[in-house]
Amino acid sequence: MSAPATSQALTSLKGVGPALQKKLNQLGLFNTRDLLFHLPLRYEDRTRLHAIGKVSLGEMVQIEGEVLGSSIQFGRRRSLLCMVQDTSGVISLRFFHFSAAQKKALDAAKRIRCFGEVRRGRSGFELYHPEYQILQADEIQATDQTLTPVYPTTEGLQQGRLRKLINQSLAMLQSRPPRDLLPKSLLEPLNLPSLTEAIQVVHQPPADAPASWLGHGDNPGQKRLAFEELLAHRLCMRRYRLESDNKTAPVLRADSDLEQGLLQQLGFELTTAQQRAFAEISANLASGHPMLRLLQGDVGSGKTVVAALAALQAIASGFQVAIMAPTEILAEQHLLNFQQWLSPLGIQVGWLSGKSKGKQRSQTLEALAGGDCQLIVGTHALFQDEVHYQQLGLVIIDEQHRFGVHQRLALRDKAGLGALNPHQLVMTATPIPRTLAMSAYADLDSSVLDELPPGRTPVNTALISAERRDEVVARIDGACRGGDQAYWVCTLIEESEALQAQAAEATAQTLAEQLPGLAIALIHGRMKPKEKAEVMARFKAGEIKLLVATTVIEVGVDVPNASLMVIENPERLGLAQLHQLRGRVGRGKKASHCILLYATPLSNTGKARLKVMRESTDGFYIAEQDLAIRGPGQVLGTQQTGLMTFRIADISRDAAMLDDVKQASETIMRDYPELVDPLIQRWLGDRVNYMNV
Repeated sequence: MSAPATSQALTSLKGVGPALQKKLNQLGLFNTRDLLFHLPLRYEDRTRLHAIGKVSLGEMVQIEGEVLGSSIQFGRRRSLLCMVQDTSGVISLRFFHFSAAQKKALDAAKRIRCFGEVRRGRSGFELYHPEYQILQADEIQATDQTLTPVYPTTEGLQQGRLRKLINQSLAMLQSRPPRDLLPKSLLEPLNLPSLTEAIQVVHQPPADAPASWLGHGDNPGQKRLAFEELLAHRLCMRRYRLESDNKTAPVLRADSDLEQGLLQQLGFELTTAQQRAFAEISANLASGHPMLRLLQGDVGSGKTVVAALAALQAIASGFQVAIMAPTEILAEQHLLNFQQWLSPLGIQVGWLSGKSKGKQRSQTLEALAGGDCQLIVGTHALFQDEVHYQQLGLVIIDEQHRFGVHQRLALRDKAGLGALNPHQLVMTATPIPRTLAMSAYADLDSSVLDELPPGRTPVNTALISAERRDEVVARIDGACRGGDQAYWVCTLIEESEALQAQAAEATAQTLAEQLPGLAIALIHGRMKPKEKAEVMARFKAGEIKLLVATTVIEVGVDVPNASLMVIENPERLGLAQLHQLRGRVGRGKKASHCILLYATPLSNTGKARLKVMRESTDGFYIAEQDLAIRGPGQVLGTQQTGLMTFRIADISRDAAMLDDVKQASETIMRDYPELVDPLIQRWLGDRVNYMNV
């Protein structure tokens, strides 16, 4: 039995040898099925010819005419100019990259058909580097019957070559169509075409297709494929969740004495949102099934206190708790909080990071394995091979999007509970847009802290050009000498901590020269934990008035008296990170300000991002806008998420489908369970391993 058309080897196609196969592989194309699912970025209309005399500036046109001649032009750049005429007028074709053979062919040409964008050049209207086809003098060439796709490609692989290969795959599609995995009962109410129709219309839209198809994402074929891909992702996440629900976990009972001991230390009442979130978590912990819950809330909404109450419930039941954070500075902040809250209650709190060495490390590992260490705080070091727990009942992960799903699972697998599974609480101060929560976090229940503790003041945000830097420095000077404290945050495009540290050091030195007598200190990621802790302690005590920092202060730092922040080059950061940084001020009762000191000229994306920051302090609104501007790969960190690297779907563009996707996934799991595996395999393949299913 021959293989279906959708999984033939690339070398079965005419013209594909080893060199071309290698280029196709670079695009992630390994068989004819991949070619069919390699979707156009946009379309061009080559179904008609334009009269040369009637073309407009900026228009994409297809013209045909007589070649009047060609010549090499010399100016700022050497170019080849070819004059073309039809009955309505004359236009020039200009090539900045050309060969002697190309010039010779154009010299000898009688008629030519071209496609390109109309630009204004030295000779009037011109087409720069148009696609062209030389015709015989009396040749009549038919125009295309469908819109022409423009595909993502790679160096050395021309659009024309790629189109021919995809057209060969489409020809096979008619005789051996792929299996349509979605029942008609699902497709018809949503007005979605069959799989074969979808593939056909995506690659070869009809000539009379609406103008919106020439743009992005409005093709019904693309919608059908995006729907199926989103459905496969959700099915994968939901299946993982159902499998988890069928497993058993420790039954963790609350201890009211321990809870009261913690609450009395806090000196403030829990907000209604905190009480509600903890009630949801507490019920999960006592259920006997593994909790998979996302605790999300804006900067300063009090997630850590809720996590501490959950930890006490596990510890009261005789189990250990692991708290994992993505960076040393955030993990250290958690360590300080949990030691301060839990040590007076007689609970042993441990620390483990990649920098933990020698005797301290071996003692911590021994205390964990023996059960003496009841709560451990650390970074990814918590799931290294030599780390063993006596019985790990609860895993708390902060800023989940910085970790891969597989890292969360690795910590779960180290629990040492035999047939039991530990509970998992995932926290994020980056509110997850509803669209991402329905897809990337479809395996998690969600608790939202949607109110801030009393006494917090909204932060006023101002956008100021770097050309006015001296004014900003003077404002900082006045505020600090008047009793306020301030942050000056340095950003760099490079991820290197060494370069970031150098930039911050240079800024601190400049500010010290400009502001003599003002207590200025520096903090960055390359400092030793002890040094960072000393600087932060002095800043918190008010000894330091201006703290120059890299983005290491993004999370975890709480200095209520700090009411002014300057973020240099904010256009280099994502909205979520800017919002996190801004959340370091406004933590007391003073009116607080955040100055975004941007470099000019700003890109359109930079303008859009900073405008959102100026207009809103609502973390959920900002997260939605961040998603719209940057896309899910950037918001979540594509490499860490594994499952979120979509081939066709776009979470922002296709958000309106997600409710239908959710409903369809439940229908398929209930009525068509035999379709779950094929759908997941078609769209995720080996990446299913990220979910450990």
